[in-house]
Amino acid sequence: MASGGSKKKGGKPGIFEKWNIDDQPVKIDKWDCSAVKNALDDAAKKVLTEGFGYVEDFSMTDIRLAICTISCCFALTALIFDYLYPFPLSRPILITCVLSYFTLMTVLTIFTTFFEKNYIMFAVQKDEAGVGPDNYWRLHSTLKRYDQNYSLTIIYKDGDSKKEREQTITKSVASWFDEEGTLLMDIMEKDVQELHNGIASEKKDK
Repeated sequence: MASGGSKKKGGKPGIFEKWNIDDQPVKIDKWDCSAVKNALDDAAKKVLTEGFGYVEDFSMTDIRLAICTISCCFALTALIFDYLYPFPLSRPILITCVLSYFTLMTVLTIFTTFFEKNYIMFAVQKDEAGVGPDNYWRLHSTLKRYDQNYSLTIIYKDGDSKKEREQTITKSVASWFDEEGTLLMDIMEKDVQELHNGIASEKKDK
């Protein structure tokens, strides 16, 4: 079985070999579906950020956190005001805060469903010359419960044409973990790079 710490041809260490040296080998309980998915998701994200030098975009996360924070502020305001001015004096404020809270929860549901979706990462590919528009990359993954097949999709959005292209790879999780539950980092890196390069080659052909 291949080892995550093995060197590539030519003696140049890959992204994950450096990760393996700097930190600890990624080892999880291979029967824990969530742990398996999280390990593979983190590995895929690391290829885009450290391997290709893309910048992770946290704007979607920031928006979600902002909505949650404002919602909590309304809930806290209702709690404090009702403590200082017991019901029924607090009725107008309670009604306002409750309606505002549930409105924001509705907005949050719409945002996570139609905008953030189930993407595990948003990344920006900066224009090398610094004059053209940036390109955008997204990662989406699925691993159903009690299913051994992990699917990873890379979506590319061209900054000029705004057109999107995507490619997906689906493999058994056993392809990326050894019997001890250690992530085979060199194999994961190779698969993600091939997926990325497939989209890049399409971009050059068009």
